[in-house]
Amino acid sequence: MKQYANGKINEYLSVAGNAIYPAYLVRGTEKSMQIDAGINLFGPLYVKSLDELLGDHVRLDYLFITHSHYDHLGASPYLKKKIPGLKIGGHARVAALMKKESVLRQMTGLSEIQRGLFAQVVGDEDVSLEPIDLDYELKEGDSFDLGGLECLVYEVPGHTRDSLAFYFPETGMLFPGESIGYVEDSPEGGVQVEFLSSFDDYVASLEKMIALRPALIGMGHGWIYTGDDAACFLDRSHAATFKYRELLERYLDSVDGDVDRAIEKIASIEYDQKGTIRQERNAYVMNLTAQVKHIAGLCRERSRPFPT
Repeated sequence: MKQYANGKINEYLSVAGNAIYPAYLVRGTEKSMQIDAGINLFGPLYVKSLDELLGDHVRLDYLFITHSHYDHLGASPYLKKKIPGLKIGGHARVAALMKKESVLRQMTGLSEIQRGLFAQVVGDEDVSLEPIDLDYELKEGDSFDLGGLECLVYEVPGHTRDSLAFYFPETGMLFPGESIGYVEDSPEGGVQVEFLSSFDDYVASLEKMIALRPALIGMGHGWIYTGDDAACFLDRSHAATFKYRELLERYLDSVDGDVDRAIEKIASIEYDQKGTIRQERNAYVMNLTAQVKHIAGLCRERSRPFPT
């Protein structure tokens, strides 16, 4: 089954915020955990949702971050201010980035592009991205007991070097951020492939998660897959990753390996003309640039005739 990431999903899982930037709330018998914190503009909406779901937002125990992008950790400083006892966890690289003013300014800038869309959400509140300390620097093999539910941490690099996935074996729930891509806005629901730091790592991480055979996947944006559809999406994502690499190589071939021209051509055709990618355009081009440069480098390594 494929459903919007919105509202109550099952007895353990609800979604705070909305499907655009879902914050997954997992509740055991003793503790609660939110996975990801969207853009900073959504901070007040998450607090409102937590009040409705938990009775009081201060009852949230953990906030775990899947990776270091502004649209997955943006509201974490705001939530920390609102919930002083909140324990925040993420990869060690996220811990370092969240202390860098230049990085936080860049994240804020990307988020501010969307302020007009969500003015009613943020209101007059100060939702600035500020430096924070992480309480947990998470790594492969870490586990956290929520009471009847155990959260297992997996390192799944490829989308970013610091990507993490959170898996709950008792229920088969998997929260991979964007380490498995996300769903295009098209009738066939194609896969938007999201390797940025390493194609090989991305594939290996996909295969690691396929082996878990999850019963539910909470996507980084938009959707939740359950049952056979969860396994099906992972298989489709794996196949789409290789097809996407071939697509990028064809574009590079068409412009004799000129990376800048390839990026311009791909954005014009795949984003502007097709219109199936819902990601904000500036963020899309930033990610596309990393992908094309990475694939061009792999092509040069295998001695394809691209200029250096």
